[in-house]
Order: sequence, then C-alpha cells, then structure tokens
Amino acid sequence: MTLGASAPLALVPLVVVAALLVGLLWPASRAMPVAWLAAAAVAFLAWGMPVEWILAASVNGAMAAVEILWIVLGALVLLYTLMNSGAVDRINAGFASISDDRRVQVVLLGFFLATFIEGVAGFGTPAAVVAPLLLALGFPAFAAVVAALIGHAVATVFGAVGTPIIVGFEQPLDAVSGAITGGGFESVGAYATAAGGWAAVFNGLLGLFIPFIAVAMVVYFFGAVDPDERSLGPALAVAPLCLFAGVAFAVPYVAAAWFVGPELPSLIASMVGGGAVVAVLRAGYLLPDEEWTFPPREAWPDHWVGSIEPGSEMAGAAAATGGGGTAGGETGGVDDAEMSLLRAWSPYVALVVLLIGTRVIDPIATFLQEGPGMTIAVSGVLGTTIDGAIGWAYVPGTWLLVSALIAVPVFGMSADEVTSAWREAAGKIVSPAVSLVFVIAMVEVMLQTAAHPGATADGSMIVVLADATASTFGAAYPLFAPVVGTLGAFIAGSITVSNVTFAAFQFEIARELGLSTQLLVGAQTIGAAIGNTIAIHNVIAALATVGLVGKTGRVIRLNLLPVAYYVGVGGLLTAGFVYLLFPTLF
Repeated sequence: MTLGASAPLALVPLVVVAALLVGLLWPASRAMPVAWLAAAAVAFLAWGMPVEWILAASVNGAMAAVEILWIVLGALVLLYTLMNSGAVDRINAGFASISDDRRVQVVLLGFFLATFIEGVAGFGTPAAVVAPLLLALGFPAFAAVVAALIGHAVATVFGAVGTPIIVGFEQPLDAVSGAITGGGFESVGAYATAAGGWAAVFNGLLGLFIPFIAVAMVVYFFGAVDPDERSLGPALAVAPLCLFAGVAFAVPYVAAAWFVGPELPSLIASMVGGGAVVAVLRAGYLLPDEEWTFPPREAWPDHWVGSIEPGSEMAGAAAATGGGGTAGGETGGVDDAEMSLLRAWSPYVALVVLLIGTRVIDPIATFLQEGPGMTIAVSGVLGTTIDGAIGWAYVPGTWLLVSALIAVPVFGMSADEVTSAWREAAGKIVSPAVSLVFVIAMVEVMLQTAAHPGATADGSMIVVLADATASTFGAAYPLFAPVVGTLGAFIAGSITVSNVTFAAFQFEIARELGLSTQLLVGAQTIGAAIGNTIAIHNVIAALATVGLVGKTGRVIRLNLLPVAYYVGVGGLLTAGFVYLLFPTLF
C-alpha cells in the first residue's frame, strides 16, 4: 500500500470524529463508538490488522480510560466534599477579597492555578480540578471548561514534573542516539533537555498572550446572551493585567527550562508568576476600574449549564458576608462564616503536597509505579505483544480521593454528608465512561496498526498521516510542524503520547531537510500543548466534572480559535528560528 493510498484511509477515523462531534454536534457517547468502528474497519481492511490485535489494542485503551476516569472521580469527590462542607463558600470570599471580577478570576484560577496543577500532575488533572472550582465560584459550566482548558495549555510542555520531555522526547529519540551523539551531545537525555529549552522559548513567547485569550474567550462568548451584543471591550480593559501575568509566567518558565531542567519549569513559573500577580493586585495595581460579571443567571442559554448548578448566588453571599449558602445543599461540618481561608483551602493544599511528594521524591514515585500491587498489569493481551496497565496508585485520582478523605475530619463532616458527596460524584461519571473507553480504544488501534506481524512498511495510521503532511509541504514544513503535534494531542489527549509518537519523526524530517533538529523537535510541543485544549477525552473529562456531559463538540469548536492562533503563530516562529535566527543549530 503506497503512502498516497494509505494517508486518506488513515484520516477516516478523524474525519468521522470531526463530522460527528464538531459538525453534527453529536454527544461523544454516540460519536466515539462510531469512530472506533471506523478505525477498526480501516485497520482490518487496509492495514491487515488481525481481529485479535484490534481487540487487544481496544482493551489496552479501555485500561487507560480507567485511569482517566479515576482522576475524574477523584476531582468530583473532592469538589462535592468541599461544597457539602461549606468550604467553597469560604474560598469564594477569599477570591472576592482580591477581586470579584470574573476576568481577574480567570487569570488567577484559569491560568495560574491550572498551570500549577499541570506542572504537578498533568494528564488532564488541571481542567478536572479548576473547571469545577470556577463553576462553584459562579461561572457557567461551559465557560469554566473553556477557561480551564485554555489556561493550562502552555504548562503541558513540562507537565507532570517534566514527563512530556523526559519520557516524550527521550524514549523515541533513543532510536537515533547515534545521530544525537554525533551532533555533539553526550546523551539522549542531554539532547532532550536542550530541545526542551527551545520548547520553552517557543511556548513562553506564545504563552505571553494565553491569559488574555482565556479572558477574551470568556468575555466574548459568555458576556452577553444575544450574539449581536458580544464585545471584546471588557477583555481589552484588563489587557495590561493579562500581559503582566503572561510575562510573569514566561520569564521564570524559560529560565527554569534552561538553567534547572525539564522537571520544574511549569511549577516554578506558576508559583513565581502567580505570587507576583497576587502581590500586584493586593497592592491595588492593574485592577479593573469596573467589576465585570456574567449576565443574570435566569438569562443563560441551556447549553451554558449542566446538571450541577453554578454557585453564583452562593458566591455573591459569600463575598458580601463572608458566609452564606452552599453549592451542595445545607452546609454541614464547620460553619463557613467562621472557617479560616487556610482551612477552606487545606484539602487543595494537601493535594498539592501529595502530588509533589509522590512525583519528586524518587523512592516514593518508584514504589508507587513499580511496587507490589501498585499497578494492575496485563502482559500480552489476547496473545499479542500489547501490554496493558492501570497504575492506580500513582495517578492523580488516588491523591484527589485521599485529599477528600483528609477534608472529612478537617471540616468535621458527618457520615451522611460524606456519603452524599461520594454518591453524587459517582452518579456524574457514568455517562463519560462510554465516551472515554471508545475514544482511547480508537487511538490505540490507530497507534498499533503497524505493530502486528506482517504489517505494511508504511507505519501506523498516525505515522502515515504525519508522513503525508511532511511530504506535502516539503521545505515549507517548519510552518506546519506544530500541526503534527496537534494531531497527536487531539486524538491521544496527551502531549506525552504526541511527543512519543512524533518526536523521532520531527527529528528525521529535520535531518532530511537539513534543518535544526532541536528546533523542529521543540516545535513539536507547540501543537502538542495547544492540542490539549481540543483533545477529546480531556474535554470529556472536564465536562464531566461540571455536569455538562454531551457538549464535547461545542467546546472543541470554540477552542479551535486559540488553537488557530497558537499553531499559526507557532509555525511562523518555527520557520523564523529555523531559517533566520539559528540556521546552523544542530
């Protein structure tokens, strides 16, 4: 099968996804089983993939879906625990002490809190944590998801303590280690760190405007019910704050990547930048002259909200009185009017400490990943060479649940209140489960199409798509290099998977075209980072945490706007660096 013949066939599952989710606005629970069938049919008919391999890949995808659902469940349990305890009311009052302005809250939570959690945990955790928190503050569920997905994108490059670089670059590039050492690097790890430094430069420059874009998306699409009344004016009014936030994040982000390494840029940037912005706001600088909020709740369209009611009334009461109603019914445990802000935040503080500890302290991280019983592993699924695993102990979902359990004695909650929180969380996760299982099963089928005995030389469906892109654009390829990363993140929902799949491909294309390998490998992260904002199962997971199941297509369609900016400008940056600024860089 030739490249020209296989590329359109490899595109079929993605066309099905786009047509059903974005075009027809089908819910993912209906669209993804159809897309999986399409991928399985193409794999069987065009790639000759045996049925047992298709099923094994699908089982492996289902196991990966369990890990993601574990994160969603943990985020929901923690959210409902805080809502039932009254802690969310107190958190509202804390943010109101800085500003009740929703634009400021997008910067503080949608950007800085999301990037911090991404740096600690990654793998979809930021949106799963931040979106429900914004919902509890009174944001429409739809707006909360959009803000959280956009806000965390730039931090994904070094998410989960550098996993996309340490694993995503080093693992695939080990196959070309001879070329790397011949290029003057002592090891693949040293090369990956250098390429990660350039990735930080690209994403740091693009990320300067991410806070403004997140605010602009919320303001424009959720600032007026009537589309004819939409305006970017309120976003422009906080442009200085947004730009300051972008610079405060980008400077330590790039510096940490070059002088510390790939583990901590997102963590350091979010802490240093977030601290600087909070200090400036508390000093009275860069605050907007007039407070901006959403239209009245009763005017919101149905698709803005889901089964969890936003906490707008609660937020107003908490801001005005330091107490008031709850998001989840009658408040139990501690009287939120008497609750300290530190006490209200303590479960999230515990979460951050637990996540850092389980990832930075090597003996703990190693035990949780490799210790007895820490991973449910299946070797040789259905007699193939495909191995599946569920790392239940290491994934953030476990520590979200532990944080929820810590909250119980902290807030003095009753057994009924705790049971109610868990019951509500479990009820919200049923519908997304179907979507997640089939979307990841589809991805695994596409990734494994060239792994079975007797597979064609074209490579997997994903590699064929990337090859077709490169051969189409030739010397102009640097302009489109980020698109490859976006493709991987869109269908796999992970910058790490995108990097593992395409980093070596970007390296080889650079050598073939006589261009800098470091820059093209670094540019891979541009598309892979922003691709997380439209990654199907990331969107599904975030929607599940705010009770807005079935709106996947609407979110993806809106988020194509920041994707277009990031990939378009990112391509120009890549071409400029490759051809003009650093043409001799290995």
